[in-house]
Amino acid sequence: MSGRPSGAEGLAAAATQRTALGRYPPIERANPTQPPTATPLTDHPAPAHGGEPWANHPYARALRTGRGPLFLRRLPPSDPPQGPGWWGDLLPLDVERWCAAPDAADTSVLHRCLGPVLDAGCGPGRMAVALSARGTPALGVDVSPAAVAHTRRLGGRAVQRSVFDRLPAEGRWSTALLMDGNIGMGGDPIALLARLSALVTPGGRLLAEAAAHDVDERLTVRVEDAGGRHGRPFRWARLGTTALLRAADAANWHPTDAWTVGGRPFVALHRPNPGWHEPPPTLTTRPDHR
Repeated sequence: MSGRPSGAEGLAAAATQRTALGRYPPIERANPTQPPTATPLTDHPAPAHGGEPWANHPYARALRTGRGPLFLRRLPPSDPPQGPGWWGDLLPLDVERWCAAPDAADTSVLHRCLGPVLDAGCGPGRMAVALSARGTPALGVDVSPAAVAHTRRLGGRAVQRSVFDRLPAEGRWSTALLMDGNIGMGGDPIALLARLSALVTPGGRLLAEAAAHDVDERLTVRVEDAGGRHGRPFRWARLGTTALLRAADAANWHPTDAWTVGGRPFVALHRPNPGWHEPPPTLTTRPDHR
């Protein structure tokens, strides 16, 4: 275990042009996610329940029990799956980790949070609850009533809204979080990053988790359980570190750090103060041993 690195670690000499974003190193590919064995999918799924994304019975049940299997099913029209992670047209969701206490990778993000913190797509609330326990003001935002209720039961604060809805304290959050693939919310990462820029204070930061593989996908998906019960289709995206940084550049976020813990890559982004014209640095991704 090493001490917390300074914000300058992991950065090379300052780049002279923003085109430096095209020179990020390739992302090491991890092993594909193995298909679950607990309850195999059937060829004839149960009748569908066409509820809201993330808000219908399969997702709510998974949060109540704290376990899956639960998936995102890729639907047409979508780009073909890119890289490891997919099991056919299914992307397994890590419900057990979402419902557990923060792990080492989560803790590496918690250490970088400056309050107040807005957790966009908070899910069952492990990050918002952990921040509150540390004395850091935090608010979770999620469209799922089950996720919001779960967060509140654990002692966290959360509101049931889309991140694109009107939110409390807009423009005054010091840190925003995009964990667990939430960079994909809405299927338009640049629009999402621009929205978060409007939510944080000038000079604020965004801590975002990228996909573990070097991907850049735009998808139509639905949440589905092992019995075939599902919600309605919605747009989603999956971005590896390189694609996430390109989207951040387009939304005028500046990278300040990148690290990986337990195979999960993260980036720290900075919202410039008005009048700040210093060229962005070139990132060197690295492991984090926190």
